[in-house]
Amino acid sequence: MTERLSFGEKFGYGLGDMAANFVFQAMLALQLDFYTHTFGLTPAQAGTLFLVVGLGVACLNPVMGVIADRTNTRWGKFRPWLIWTALPFGVIGVLTFTTPNISPAAKIIYAWTTYILLRVIYTVNNVPYASLTAVMTSDPDERTSIASYRQMFANSAGFIVASLAIPMVRFFGHGNDALGYQLTMGLLSALSVIFFVIAFFATKERIQPDPQQKSDLGRDLSDLFKNRPWVVLFLATLFYFAAIVIRGNVMLPYFRFVAGNVDLYAWFNGFGLAALLAGVACSTAVSARVGKRQLFIASMFLAGVFNTALMFISPTATVVVIATEVLRQFSFGLSGPILWAMMGDVADYGEWKTGRRASGTVTSGVVFALWAGLAVGGAVAGWLFTLYGFISGAAEQTAHAQSGILLTASVWAGLAFFATAVCLLFYPISREMNQKIALELAERRKGFATGKPS
Repeated sequence: MTERLSFGEKFGYGLGDMAANFVFQAMLALQLDFYTHTFGLTPAQAGTLFLVVGLGVACLNPVMGVIADRTNTRWGKFRPWLIWTALPFGVIGVLTFTTPNISPAAKIIYAWTTYILLRVIYTVNNVPYASLTAVMTSDPDERTSIASYRQMFANSAGFIVASLAIPMVRFFGHGNDALGYQLTMGLLSALSVIFFVIAFFATKERIQPDPQQKSDLGRDLSDLFKNRPWVVLFLATLFYFAAIVIRGNVMLPYFRFVAGNVDLYAWFNGFGLAALLAGVACSTAVSARVGKRQLFIASMFLAGVFNTALMFISPTATVVVIATEVLRQFSFGLSGPILWAMMGDVADYGEWKTGRRASGTVTSGVVFALWAGLAVGGAVAGWLFTLYGFISGAAEQTAHAQSGILLTASVWAGLAFFATAVCLLFYPISREMNQKIALELAERRKGFATGKPS
């Protein structure tokens, strides 16, 4: 079965994830350091902020999925949300990384307010965007290809943020990190607005529910929890993003305080993210041979091994540290498109089993796990820093704090990657089943067009 999309549509769709990831990657790699080193929060305050807001706003994801499924416009259900949210997304992205000249108590209120707004607008934008993968094509391999484009652009944004953000902060700030962060995020947020608009015009929704399907929220939710692949993907996503944010938030402090050379952070990320992009580029071809499930499991196991290996490498052995990161990121990159493609496959599985399609609800449930994982991971990173005696704003940290930074970056993040692999052992959709479901659903949809059951 073939249902090929043009390069232009895939490219335009990918730009939408680059737009989102200018801010998303900043939250992963920079926000803990920004709050504790520039803005003025303590690690415990930042960790609590990440957990409470993260879990609270994560609950908005299923709501947004339900809303998106019930949105009906001439542009489709999901595409319009890209253009409706573009400008608010850009404005709030800048405000969140702005340090106002106000009292410490007012700063806490400002941080909570802007972070809540950022998480809300990200959800309203990203749930419909993620749901588009499931409705642009019904071809499982083409869906993986779309996700690969998306992941390539997302990781390119990660490359830019991780490699260039700190130099940009220094360049724009001239010694004033607060101004540097504001101007850096201002530039990236402006690009986000432009790319969201392009993604809106470049994409098209092709897969529609059965026109006879009646709206039934209770049944949609009941079907969701009976969908075993969705339950497994939910748990895997939770651990997956907890691992990402624990690792991502701790590496800048690692180079600042453990390796003793913050300038190496850009080189570390530059080589690592180049390897990640190579892994993403290989993902579609490899998954077509071995299947998404098997590739995802192998990717997470290897990522956990190379992540944990950092514990046994001297921080001054720069070449070895970077080489290990290259291996870790390549292994991790192989999984990048798979998660997003699986969301569409899980939606197909639900339709195949029940005769009802709810792409937005299925996707938003997994995206809820994504944000819950980020919230838990961010909180764990902040609380571990507190446990190990990390001192906000200090030029140096104690040996105990340095040891805690190293353990967090290696062992604790590594365990979360291993937990993801264990969850995926229970994912039941093989490559053969994936193809069977796609073919049977294609026959059913022919019946929708004629008005006859197929």
